Amino acid sequence: MISFSDLFTITMNPVQVILTLIVGLLVGLYVWFIYKKTFSGVMYSRTYGMALVMMTIVTALMLMLINNSLTLSLGMVGALSIVRFRTAIKDPLDLMFLFWSISVGIICGAGMAQIAVILSVGLTVGILLLEKLPVAKAPMILVVNAQGLETEDAVCQAVAKYAKHYSVKSRNVSAQTLDLVLELTAGRDTIVINTASGGDWTDEGNFATPVQCAYLYRDGVLVGRLPEFHMT
Repeated sequence: MISFSDLFTITMNPVQVILTLIVGLLVGLYVWFIYKKTFSGVMYSRTYGMALVMMTIVTALMLMLINNSLTLSLGMVGALSIVRFRTAIKDPLDLMFLFWSISVGIICGAGMAQIAVILSVGLTVGILLLEKLPVAKAPMILVVNAQGLETEDAVCQAVAKYAKHYSVKSRNVSAQTLDLVLELTAGRDTIVINTASGGDWTDEGNFATPVQCAYLYRDGVLVGRLPEFHMT
């Protein structure tokens, strides 16, 4: 039978606490390692990786305290219920790693470190397999600002040569200028035109537009800037 004084008593084995924190540290470092190796964003944040490790350790320690004291568990529930996190996580994969860190921390705090290891290995295999799956490339947006209303046909013909599929999303026509927005699915070699203005009819009867600035992309990776050329 539990007495009233037992509600305020915390009984924890120091050796068990140390072992749990060591296991949480190792699992948290493993989560950080996988996050670093699979990161594909713009800017890698070292502090976020450190936060994953500390989140695992703190969660494990908190769960150990909750398991050993009913009063403390109720107090933590009340304290955490008023906490509001203001940091926005933009990448869904970063959010997954955060939940991963919290989950293994809870499992380690519950004394089931082997399950935390199995979960971590399973998630690693899942991430690696999903990265190998073929995924269709996202379409690119091409914005063309040209002089002369006849330029549209030349632009569409040039895009059709190097793109698997394209469609005109918007067209803004003024007295002497033409603004086009095209959505296209790039092939292996893609030319992205930045500046093209002017033009005249050739001897063969085609309208040629000089391209002042264009870039070559190969498999979605920038290769370099192209010299000036005419687009017919």
